[in-house]
Amino acid sequence: MRTGVPGLPTPHPLIDRLPAVYVEQDFIRRFLTALDDVLAPVLLTIDNLPAHLDPRSAPDDFLAWLAQWVAVESPEDSTPERRRETVRGAVARHARRGTLGGLADAVRLVTGTEPEITESGGTAWSTGPLTALPGSPRPRVTIRVREAAGRPVDRALLTERIGTEVPAHVAFTLEILPPAGGAGGAAS
Repeated sequence: MRTGVPGLPTPHPLIDRLPAVYVEQDFIRRFLTALDDVLAPVLLTIDNLPAHLDPRSAPDDFLAWLAQWVAVESPEDSTPERRRETVRGAVARHARRGTLGGLADAVRLVTGTEPEITESGGTAWSTGPLTALPGSPRPRVTIRVREAAGRPVDRALLTERIGTEVPAHVAFTLEILPPAGGAGGAAS
């Protein structure tokens, strides 16, 4: 969060608000300068509040705060652009949470690659009674992710993110495939 910034000029010096009789007094000038140093970050933040609340232009410390507001976490080692995109699209992703598209979005954010997702459910329409139900009786999702060359997938982070995206009653399997043209792979 915003704290004192050494040398940050105040946009509204307090000394300018006093009657002229007080301007010449050294103690008052020094006292108000100290207050200006403390208040400058606050006043500049208030003056720029719309820019601070927009993930595209928010300072990094405010971006972390905005991420808390919209209940998202972005890895600290990700690029600033990726963190901004994570915060910017959070509300739309929350609306898709628990859906195939929402799960794909979450996996894409963590890995940067397009996942292959297979689910056990299905829908059907019939004009006759006693039509067989589609899918399997036990809900399950299988997520296959191909690693990008030189960029391994963080299995623990991806597993945690998938666990927050799929409904609680749905089991999932995560398969991490080697880069295209590579050998070996991990599955769980």
